Amino acid sequence: MRWLEQLRAEGHVREAAIARLHALLVRAARFEVSRRRVALPHLRGDEFEDIAQQSADDALLAVLAKLDDFRGDSRFTTWAYKFALLEAAVSLRRRAWQGREIPVEGETWTRLEKKTDGSPSLVVERAELMTAIREAIETALTPRQREVLVAAALNEVPIDVLAEREGTTRGAVYKMLHDARRKLRAELARKGLAPGDAQGGGG
Repeated sequence: MRWLEQLRAEGHVREAAIARLHALLVRAARFEVSRRRVALPHLRGDEFEDIAQQSADDALLAVLAKLDDFRGDSRFTTWAYKFALLEAAVSLRRRAWQGREIPVEGETWTRLEKKTDGSPSLVVERAELMTAIREAIETALTPRQREVLVAAALNEVPIDVLAEREGTTRGAVYKMLHDARRKLRAELARKGLAPGDAQGGGG
């Protein structure tokens, strides 16, 4: 019997298939945890194993809920494996930010505005553009859009961490970022500017 048939069966056939699937997902989660553990030196070995197990559990629920989405474009195990990789990656990113305050101020503005590579004229143009972008973010966006855009785009806070802190979904955060960037582009266009204006090049 194939994976889908076994997982949709009843009794011991389904239970055995779920057990095999969970074992596969645990291996996938452990692989992802091992690959990323150097970025979390403050965690202990048992904490990494807890993350792997929880990620596998969450991935199992996700796979079982989305069996109808499997179209056979790849092997079922390859398709399922990705769920565990994603769950583990998300869990590790959240753990990395656990207890940390999300920066909502543009901590990288000074570095960007003082970037000195390129010709003197390019440096001046870039500084002027950065100032214009900063002003547009302050004036054209709502406070919540501003916080999310600055946190994600400037301070590199992961989307799933923002979603968790905001008490919303990744999709909602992505939409907020999309709307913020659209308003930002419109404001810069109104001023006759575009984010690519000070990057040099052109024909």
